[in-house]
Amino acid sequence: MSGHSKWKNIMHKKEKTDAQKAKVFTKIGKEIAIAVKEGGPDPSSNAKLRDLIQKAKSNNVPNDNIDRIIKKASGADAVAYEEITYEGYGPCGVAVIVEAATDNRNRTAGDVRHYFDKFGGNLGQVGCVSFLFEKKGVIAVSALDEWGDRVVDGDKLMEEALEAGAADFAEEGDVYEIYCEPDDLSAVAEELSALGYTFISSEIEQVPSTYVSLEGEDNIKHMTLLLENLEENEDIVNVWHNWDEE
Repeated sequence: MSGHSKWKNIMHKKEKTDAQKAKVFTKIGKEIAIAVKEGGPDPSSNAKLRDLIQKAKSNNVPNDNIDRIIKKASGADAVAYEEITYEGYGPCGVAVIVEAATDNRNRTAGDVRHYFDKFGGNLGQVGCVSFLFEKKGVIAVSALDEWGDRVVDGDKLMEEALEAGAADFAEEGDVYEIYCEPDDLSAVAEELSALGYTFISSEIEQVPSTYVSLEGEDNIKHMTLLLENLEENEDIVNVWHNWDEE
């Protein structure tokens, strides 16, 4: 299986500034708040919350922060965030799905439409590109340690992942990607974590079935800027696309 989001892997590998980390914490916090509102504050009975806690931990959100977010979201004065999904096309027909958590639908819709228009894309109707993607649980594990030495044996990881309930396994450069059914994500992640593996990311993702290559400096520049602007917006919690950057 080909890598699901090369852009996302590159972003995860980059050194994050404190400001970028804070933005990631804010976005995950919004997702957790929505999950608590929908299914309650107990992760043992709220699968969505359980998966988001795993996502938060893989993004190095401290446990104290996670507990505070859940407690705040359970309170009567919690901000009411709304989940909204936008779909559209980037330059040359690259499919893009944008998932937002917002307390102001008009603001977020205006921002998203502006980014698509500015960088050569086209915001479409819900359903216009989602048929090109499939929801999967995806766990990314780096083969390298912080000094750049290869410390994870891919064959061993694949065997242990499949035994834990994973459905597929892929190697993308120095990153191993483990795929499972969305409902199995928590169990697979917990078992691999107990075996000593640490994750670059662990979450439910939109995995494209086909990929689009871009030619031309302007198209590549505009697609990169579209993704960067979407990622920078605090209302937008996830961006999925089928651009094959290679």
